Amino acid sequence: QVQLVESGGGLVQAGGSLRLSCAASGLTFSSYTMGWFRQAPGKEREFVAGISWSGDRTYYADSVKGRFTISRDNAKNTVYLQMNSLRPEDTVVYYCAAASSRYVETTTRQYDYWGQGTRVTVSS
Repeated sequence: QVQLVESGGGLVQAGGSLRLSCAASGLTFSSYTMGWFRQAPGKEREFVAGISWSGDRTYYADSVKGRFTISRDNAKNTVYLQMNSLRPEDTVVYYCAAASSRYVETTTRQYDYWGQGTRVTVSS
């Protein structure tokens, strides 16, 4: 059974930082592209960042480029999202996801497995 478990969410002031983690089990982690998405109430889930199976390719949404960094540790079956310069509009639930693809996928339908989400709140 595949499990993706996010952690690291919480409350932070604007301009602050958080690091999200996603621990994977039940799959060959190093064979999967990993992604982070986020979803606000009443809105569609949107792509935030993605990283290839080897970690050599990353891709970011324009809204987070230069502020967020995705990375992975295949030895620990974990993907990270370092979030700096946080803004109130970053206040949403963040989800990690795994795609059995060699490409860095950016749409939800291309991902096979999802975590339960972790909430990030940025106060102004």
